[in-house]
Amino acid sequence: MQNHTKVYMNFFGHDISDTILCEMCAAVAVDIHHIEKRNKTKNDYIENLIALCRDCHINAESDKSFNSYCRIQHLELVCHQVYALIDLNRKLNNYENKRY
Repeated sequence: MQNHTKVYMNFFGHDISDTILCEMCAAVAVDIHHIEKRNKTKNDYIENLIALCRDCHINAESDKSFNSYCRIQHLELVCHQVYALIDLNRKLNNYENKRY
């Protein structure tokens, strides 16, 4: 498994056996796309990685405006995930504080 795929799967808590859906159309994703083209520094950070089906991946590669839209949609999903983790952490801290 490539590093960028691991980064994506770890961030969203996916397992190798999970079906990952395209973030744009909800079809089965077949690619983890680098929104900003991959370069020598291997920009494998979660803000730059989006799960896409084959059709959406082709569109993202060929249409700059669609690729920009992918970035916006993906960043919204990443923010929701981060806020969910912050909320979970806050709840766990409150639970621990109440136990003692």
